[in-house]
Amino acid sequence: MKKFISVLALLMFVVSCSKKDQGPKQPMSVPVTVGKVVQKDVPVQIKAVGTVEAQSSVLIKSQVAGVITNIRFQEGQSVNKGDLLATIDARPFEATLAQAEANLNKDVAQAKNAKEIATRYENLVKKDYVTKEQYEQVRTNAEALEASAEADRAAVQNAKLQLNYCTIRSPITGRTGKIMVHAGNVVKANETDIVQIHQVDPIYVRFAVPEENLSDINKYQSSKTLPVDALEKSGKNSVRGTLAFIDNQVDVNTGTITLKGEFQNQKGILWPGEFVDVILTLTTRPRAVVVPSAAVESGQQGPFVFVVKPDMTAELRTVQVGDTVGTETVVEKGLNPGETVVTDGQSRLLPGAKVEVKNLEKAAAS
Repeated sequence: MKKFISVLALLMFVVSCSKKDQGPKQPMSVPVTVGKVVQKDVPVQIKAVGTVEAQSSVLIKSQVAGVITNIRFQEGQSVNKGDLLATIDARPFEATLAQAEANLNKDVAQAKNAKEIATRYENLVKKDYVTKEQYEQVRTNAEALEASAEADRAAVQNAKLQLNYCTIRSPITGRTGKIMVHAGNVVKANETDIVQIHQVDPIYVRFAVPEENLSDINKYQSSKTLPVDALEKSGKNSVRGTLAFIDNQVDVNTGTITLKGEFQNQKGILWPGEFVDVILTLTTRPRAVVVPSAAVESGQQGPFVFVVKPDMTAELRTVQVGDTVGTETVVEKGLNPGETVVTDGQSRLLPGAKVEVKNLEKAAAS
């Protein structure tokens, strides 16, 4: 029995020594990815959603009534100012012009003859061969015939104008829409729509910004032309233009001011009615402290980041953030250039936790 107790005591001593030799258990490191705090020049920008609109839009109508004989464009075709769009049957107008010219020739001849008679009567009245009343009658007749000739000239000009309206040309350079009437149809003067043309180069993007931004916009626009970038919702294409218009009043219902950017659109990237993301750049802020936006988290005390200390532990740091530019965020207070911050894996971190950097070489290179 004594021997059994001695063996049991020996085993307990060995187990106790074994546990002491293992020492305290080391905490596991949390795998994270990191980025660097850098100092760089960043643009000061205002972001909004805008609507593309044509610089000018014209609804083409016929100015005379008649039958359309020909449509000379295709739907969606680009046309230049002065290009032929359609023709109206000109024969009725040619006949009207011929009749007006004939009336003019007749009245001109009569007026010429009456004028010559009036000249002769003027000489005769001086010699008392005719009475003054006879002379006044002849002179009045000559003046009336001359007035008739002038009216005929106006009728000829109007007939030529009506005949000219039989040829419908584009008043602007732009892109045609849907054809609303085809050859063979009868159109009414100034009533029947033929096609709508949008001028798409250059083109406008209309957007609204909060009224509190107006003072900064006026401040920076007074010294330079402000650039405006329009980005398609697909994210594939962007176009740079300039700020061309600031409305003369604030919308009292929304508290916003309407602006327009003007863009060269030779490639047809922007289309009227399209929604785009708009970025208005006011100026450039030099030597701003920025971090990857993925590093900034929101907490009860405000925005914070985890900073990786030299001993590879995580420190929770409350920060004051500014604007976000692309994938980076400006930090107004709380970080210094050169520090390392966690960009992925924050959900598993606690202050003082050990970290294992997965992208150490890439972070060091950056």
